[in-house]
Amino acid sequence: MTATISVGRSLVILGLALAAVGCSGSATSTPAMTPTIATAGPTGTPAVPTEPPEIALLVEGGDPVAGQLGTYTWGDGGSDAPWLTGAPLRVGPGERLAARVEPFAAVSAWEAQVVPWDADGPAGAVPLGSGSGEPAFPAPNPGRWTIHLEVTYAAGLGSANYFWQVDVE
Repeated sequence: MTATISVGRSLVILGLALAAVGCSGSATSTPAMTPTIATAGPTGTPAVPTEPPEIALLVEGGDPVAGQLGTYTWGDGGSDAPWLTGAPLRVGPGERLAARVEPFAAVSAWEAQVVPWDADGPAGAVPLGSGSGEPAFPAPNPGRWTIHLEVTYAAGLGSANYFWQVDVE
């Protein structure tokens, strides 16, 4: 009877050992399922933001002033905003205004225009400039104005409207 118990124990131990080997995996076993994290692109590619980047206007020697973001289309969404009077900025007549896109996104086209500050829309707007790349254009004549900058981003990212209240003194 002792021999039978010994053989029985050996078979149980052998069965457990075989089961353990089967669970431990080998070159031909199916890999365990592990959760994955979805990424926006290849490793090192930044994810596309959910809305357009900020654009700040600056003049030589001045601090950049972020524009108010108006209506935009971006990715699969967008926002419909009313006409805005803009973020306040003081400049001298004819000073060159340069726009800085943060975080950087390539600009395929832009158009800047100016209307009197108290206007409730773009009717009667006067063009300040247009082009591609980061926008730059001269300040308008003395007075209080709303500068409206419409930007179309490269790679089909979308487009956005930005506004500044500019006091030209």
